[in-house]
Amino acid sequence: MKTYIYNFRYFIKESIDIFRLNLISNIFSLLSTGLIFFVLTLIIAGWNISSSVTEAIKGESEISVYFQEGLTDGQIKEMTKSITNVQGVKSVNLINEEEAYERMERVLGDDAQVLSFFEDNPFDAFLEVGIELSEIDIIVGRLSQMENVDLVRDNKEVLNRLSHMSDVLNLISYLALTAVGITTLVIMSHIIRQGIYHHREQINTLELLGAPKYFIALPFYIEGIGMTLTGGLLSLILSHFVLSEIYTQVSGPLPFIPMPDQGSVMQNLILMIISLSLILGFLGSAFGVSSSKGKN
Repeated sequence: MKTYIYNFRYFIKESIDIFRLNLISNIFSLLSTGLIFFVLTLIIAGWNISSSVTEAIKGESEISVYFQEGLTDGQIKEMTKSITNVQGVKSVNLINEEEAYERMERVLGDDAQVLSFFEDNPFDAFLEVGIELSEIDIIVGRLSQMENVDLVRDNKEVLNRLSHMSDVLNLISYLALTAVGITTLVIMSHIIRQGIYHHREQINTLELLGAPKYFIALPFYIEGIGMTLTGGLLSLILSHFVLSEIYTQVSGPLPFIPMPDQGSVMQNLILMIISLSLILGFLGSAFGVSSSKGKN
């Protein structure tokens, strides 16, 4: 047991010595790795949030049916019943003028005072229809042909734009992940090769003494994994403050946007970035060690 503890201390000490050998260069490499991971975390967070918002809006897809003025309560109830029977319609709720006014007040927030300039309530009553998004074209077509229906307003264009934005962010995330992976591997392998080159005499001595290859290589693996892990942790700390500010800015003026839980987003980021840091650190170290064989 004492031997394992001693060896562990030796490996840690050697990895620190390797890092100190080119201290300034390695510090800049560490900061660069942290910034690279930071950009990746923001892109992944943006993709995660946009996907969640899009799915939430799709799950609550609604269209607004405005009917002609002067309809009696009986006619409105009959229209509601007819709309309910349309395939793909999940719910129908009557929103009167007062409720429509209150909704707009909540949406406008501090700017709701502009509504006071109207002498009368500018909003009309309408039917709020919950639908299956896949049936939106058929439903809108049938409702538009119904008697006493004045206007059918849907959010299909908004949903299509959100879906397109989510797809674009998805593609950007994959491209960023690829770029970060390649860049990190190049940086780590270069650092490891430099460390091996500067320790070539010590490595030759250890080989002559019969030290196993893993014993010689392990400090370099610890250095590479330690640097990527530290860079990943730095990026997570920065992204936490940035995401907190984004959520604060969005939740105030735009409370109706169904943002995913910030804790859940950060939890996913932590799991992904830590995993990537460990994997890329190991692979970068492995490439650096393997490419330096026979050159020391």
